[in-house]
Amino acid sequence: MMQKNISVVISTYNSPDWLKKVIWGYNTQTYRNFEMVIADDGSNQETFDLIELMKKEVFFPIIHIWHEDNGFQKSQILNKAILGCTTNYILMSDGDCIPRPDFIEQHIKFREEGFFLSGGYHKLPLALSKNIEKETIYSEQCFDMKWLKSNGMRVSFKNSKVYSKGLLSGLLNFLTPTTPSWNGHNASGWKEDILSVNGFDERMQYGGQDRELGERLVNFGIKPKQIRYSTVCLHLDHPRGYATPESIKKNKNIRKATKVNRKKWTDFGILKK
Repeated sequence: MMQKNISVVISTYNSPDWLKKVIWGYNTQTYRNFEMVIADDGSNQETFDLIELMKKEVFFPIIHIWHEDNGFQKSQILNKAILGCTTNYILMSDGDCIPRPDFIEQHIKFREEGFFLSGGYHKLPLALSKNIEKETIYSEQCFDMKWLKSNGMRVSFKNSKVYSKGLLSGLLNFLTPTTPSWNGHNASGWKEDILSVNGFDERMQYGGQDRELGERLVNFGIKPKQIRYSTVCLHLDHPRGYATPESIKKNKNIRKATKVNRKKWTDFGILKK
C-alpha cells in the first residue's frame, strides 16, 4: 500500500451528526493519499459507533484518538493526535467543517518547507447547516451558491470564499487585510515544525490556543502563508457552551507572554518537564 503523505486531524466532541457530514466531505476529495486522525475530546459511545460505521464507507484510513471527558481539553487531545499521525505533514480542521473537494489538494499544492498554511472557512446559519445531507455533499451542491442562497445563505462578499478558485483566489489571498495565522478550522504545517515548538499549550482551553501555536511557530522562524480563499470549508453552526470569560482571559495572558517574550517553546505541551 502506498505510504500516506498527509494526515488530516479532525477535532470532535459529542457531535456525531456534524462529524458524519465532515467525514462525507473528505470522501469527496480529489487528492486521496491521506489519513484521517480524529482527535476526540471525550465523546460518548455514539461517536465511537459512528466512526466504526464510517470506516466501512470511506476510502481513507481513520485513526480514532480518544481520552476521558474532563471538560474542554482540546489542546491535550490535539497533542495526542499529533503524535498519532503517521505522516510528516499535518492539516488541522474541526468536526464541524465540511471541506470543498479540492481542500486537501490545495494544501498539498501550497505546502513548502519553512512555512505553515493559513486557510479560511465560511460560516453557515444553523438551519442551513441542518439542511446539508449526504446527497448534498456527494453531489457538491452544498458548494453551489444558488443552492446555498435558496437554503437561506445571506448575500455577502464573504460568499466569494465558497467559489473562488485559481487566479481569483490568488488575488483575494493577496488583497485580504487578514493576517495569516494558525486557524484550528483550517491550517497545515510540517509535523517536525509543530514538534519543534512542543505542540499546543495544554493550559489553554477555549479561545485562541490555535493562534498561540502559530505565534510560537513564527517566533521559531516558520512563515505563515495566506491561502484563505484557496482552501475552503463550510462551518456548521452550533452553540459554544465551553466559551467562558475565564478561559478567554487566561488564554489572552498566555498569548501576551508568548508575544512579549518571543517564546518558541511551551513547557506545557507534548513533552512535559
